[in-house]
Amino acid sequence: MAGKLQAPRGTRDFYPEELRLRAWLFEHFRAVGRAFGFEEVDAPVLEHEELFTRKAGEEIVEQLYHFELHGRRLALRPEMTPSIARMVMARAGSLRLPLRWFAVTQNWRYERMTRGRKREHYQWNMDVWGEPRPVAEAELIAAVFALLDRLGLGPGDARVRVSSRALLEETLRRTVLADRPEAFPALCVVIDKLEKIGRDAVVELLSDRAGAVGLARPEAEQVAAWLGLSDLEAASEGLPAGSGAVAELRELFELLDAYGVADRVDFDTSIVRGLAYYTGIVFEGFDAGGSLRSLCGGGRYDRLLQTLGGPSIPAVGFGFGDVVILELLADLGKLPDLPRRVDAMVFPFGETERPHAIRLAAALRAEGASVELSLAGGKLKRALADADRAGARRIYVIGPDEAKAGEAMVRDLESGEQSRRSLP
Repeated sequence: MAGKLQAPRGTRDFYPEELRLRAWLFEHFRAVGRAFGFEEVDAPVLEHEELFTRKAGEEIVEQLYHFELHGRRLALRPEMTPSIARMVMARAGSLRLPLRWFAVTQNWRYERMTRGRKREHYQWNMDVWGEPRPVAEAELIAAVFALLDRLGLGPGDARVRVSSRALLEETLRRTVLADRPEAFPALCVVIDKLEKIGRDAVVELLSDRAGAVGLARPEAEQVAAWLGLSDLEAASEGLPAGSGAVAELRELFELLDAYGVADRVDFDTSIVRGLAYYTGIVFEGFDAGGSLRSLCGGGRYDRLLQTLGGPSIPAVGFGFGDVVILELLADLGKLPDLPRRVDAMVFPFGETERPHAIRLAAALRAEGASVELSLAGGKLKRALADADRAGARRIYVIGPDEAKAGEAMVRDLESGEQSRRSLP
């Protein structure tokens, strides 16, 4: 029974101090979203299962919290992008494009837990719908850096890596997938595991003749070698001069230079993202030391709405989780000190003075102050200890003498100065 009284494994209880930290982080998410002119949206954490059950062998499909109820197959949301797509599709004819939305959502995935990875987490999403050019990706990457800057993380603390699904697809369809273009989504799922399982294991999966990709061993080695490139010119060698994917990446880096963040972004062919719906530029944020999993990830998904039966609307977005960024801030000693604070404590010495204290607390609250009304009463020493525990800036004390005089003794707990206030 004792185990049943604990939060399920991979989830979290948020006690006041943890919730203060979460609220602090969420406010930074929202402040950046508002600063970039995005509007906040939300959607149910419970969705129809089929919204997430794509057929590309993605791990996320196997990690769904799903169940059947009254003949309906339902699932807890593992990510926000399909829900955003559903919302866009519902109003596709009336929305003004480009659309700029952000959300802060709770998501669920039944996955193996490691440091920075839980089964329940919160995520900040920013999405742009209706803009096909890399100006949208540049704006979103700039927003990521705006958040990192607000959190006190500079170039030596976190960086963003960029690549392109379209560049990878162009390259492979001219080489190892020339006769099997349909294997590309499954290949992306495999190579997204590169950082997790290593180069040799990825080669083994790609060359497994019974697997979904089934490359010859030399072809798998060729793919792995390409994934080690960090220079755009080398990665695009052999592609025609008019490659759209190469042109988009070059334009992106020019735009990032205008934002003043290009020196914090690295080209890295190993970034592919594990979700099948990505179609173009993809990016992920990492701590500079490489000790944690990705801070954030996103990219372009121009065909997602069509897979759901909607119109063709280009889109790009990212998700930024709460768990890893807090781990990084803790590692760097940059977590904020967020003690409990209230404006005032109102303290009656006894029950005779309580009606006066109630009316005074109500008056202070009506003025906009946060006020803790002592429920215990007692002596001044107890009152000061309670005020300190509450993080109060002032204490209003009402004893028999104060009640008789029709006023409260007020002590400023920072300066020690004392004054009087008339009782209501």
